[in-house]
Amino acid sequence: MTDALSGKKILVTGPTGQVAEPITRALARDNDVWGVARFSDPAARERLDALGVHCVALDLATGEFDALPDDFDYVLNLAVVRGGDGDWDRDLAANAEATGLLMAHCRRATAFLQCSSTAVYQHQGPEHPLRETDPLGDNHRVMMPTYSIAKISAEVVARLGARQWNLPTTIARLNVPYGDNGGWPAWHLEFMLHGMPIQLHPEQPNRFNPIHEDDIIRQIPRLLEIASVPATIVNWAGPVSSIEEWCTYLGELTGLEPEFVVTDATIGSVTTDNTRMHELVGEARVGWRDGIRRMVEARHPELLGARR
Repeated sequence: MTDALSGKKILVTGPTGQVAEPITRALARDNDVWGVARFSDPAARERLDALGVHCVALDLATGEFDALPDDFDYVLNLAVVRGGDGDWDRDLAANAEATGLLMAHCRRATAFLQCSSTAVYQHQGPEHPLRETDPLGDNHRVMMPTYSIAKISAEVVARLGARQWNLPTTIARLNVPYGDNGGWPAWHLEFMLHGMPIQLHPEQPNRFNPIHEDDIIRQIPRLLEIASVPATIVNWAGPVSSIEEWCTYLGELTGLEPEFVVTDATIGSVTTDNTRMHELVGEARVGWRDGIRRMVEARHPELLGARR
């Protein structure tokens, strides 16, 4: 899945995260991969050490990179802080300032991938597929007070860094990542398993564009290839589905009944127009039903045998 990246020296930030760990594992097969994180979980670090990943423990927001080389071919900035407590200083430093400090340190790289989020868009409702040129806004405040603004800030810093250091950059706005390593649908499965209600926004259906980790891994080389100065900005998403659809399908697979509760205390639809992505990167190949089924097989195989 990563045939285009072989023999390269690659830095991955946040390599123990839900999105980054499968990418790191895949890249480590044929490349010299370095991972930067705080590594507060020793077991997570041990998993990467076993794959030959060079793990460096540091806080990106400090800018103290003495232990980190600066001769990487590619940099994948996948680290993220999703503060739920409204600590703006910490979250802006960890997401935005850290991006600039990292780009300055790795300015000699061939390409820099900044993983952003479709949380940067102004909410438009379930019937409007969001394009890269649509207005930005504080989309996720109801759930994560600093997240959307911190992601927008990080994009601005990445745009500046591309121009300041002539560093080819891609800013990829990720929708709902999921797969064997987890994701939002996996949380919904856990809610169903424990009899907990799943929140729906009043504007129904609650549509998103889930993208499977296999597609995320497969598209990394192309996302790096299209990096440019000024930065390339592109949606990073799969086929459209909805919370209602994938939870109902989870019920069909497992025999569990989803319980929904309608509330304003959750985000509304964030569905994307993937035209630019398809032109520049290609289409996602894993259909959401196939991806959801595989997720259940990987995380709760016993539930498939229990379905009615």
